[in-house]
Amino acid sequence: MTVLITGGAGFIGSHLCRALLARGEEVLVADNFSTGSRENIRPVDGRCAEVFEMDVAVRKDELEALVKRADIIFHLAAAVGVELVVNDPVRTIETNIDGSANVVKLAAKYRKRLFIASTSEVYGKSSKEEFSESDDLLIGSPLNSRWSYACSKLMDEFYLMAYVRSCALPGTVVRFFNTVGPGQTGRYGMVIPRFVASALKGEALQVYGDGGQSRCFCHVSDVVRALLLLMEKDESIGQVYNIGSRQLVTIRELAEQVIRQSGSASDIEIIPYHVAYSAGFEDMRRRKPSTEKIRELTGWQPEKDLSDIIDDVIAFERTRLS
Repeated sequence: MTVLITGGAGFIGSHLCRALLARGEEVLVADNFSTGSRENIRPVDGRCAEVFEMDVAVRKDELEALVKRADIIFHLAAAVGVELVVNDPVRTIETNIDGSANVVKLAAKYRKRLFIASTSEVYGKSSKEEFSESDDLLIGSPLNSRWSYACSKLMDEFYLMAYVRSCALPGTVVRFFNTVGPGQTGRYGMVIPRFVASALKGEALQVYGDGGQSRCFCHVSDVVRALLLLMEKDESIGQVYNIGSRQLVTIRELAEQVIRQSGSASDIEIIPYHVAYSAGFEDMRRRKPSTEKIRELTGWQPEKDLSDIIDDVIAFERTRLS
């Protein structure tokens, strides 16, 4: 089987790439290396992915050649990270919408099995205790660039589902909830690698906002396992699935746990949102997924908890810093 991963040199994409190679699959990686890295794409048991440097939002002809070769497509290429989204909303919108449109159209043209990566951000400003895939979505004002990422990924979802209904495209949406693990960079605001790097350097851990906002963090190995399970289920076609942990923690508690597990003497510094990002920045106070839908179909549930995630990121960062 041949699998195409757009954004395959990125964090989740590279872990998925290695898992597929370990299964003996042929893997094609398309990436423009704006946030991904060639170092992420390592051989597995002597087997390598074929790597193509391209922007899927621009180079449609080259993308088409890869889509024709593939049996399954995982579209993971996207603008990532809150800092990038806030600082460059134009790039965010164009990358996410134009790239996804090209992938969806070509997958429909050649009737290829397609998975599109979406995000928990699409739940927006909802105040529900936990989010399920059929919930209504509450997105903030277009005057606040914070919500451009959520809107662009939501448009990807609508676009895919329109092709599912009108062209019988065998497509599935997966909504990731804060995927974390070894190899993730804190460069674009990802909180756990940022906290761990600061703790290992003895620097203050900067908590944005008041620290009372809560999140669930899922190990990338569990996320990849969920994708592989969904890949084998035709029942997932035309559906949306949350993929994430249900272990809720506040960002302040997360910083304290990183300090404990790393043995650091670092302090915690509270940085107001308007200082960290911009005036009027909005955030979700709570983000917890319902994962009943994917569990009922595949039996999936996370195997690694937050402590395991932090240990793995600490080990990776220690190696990187040394």
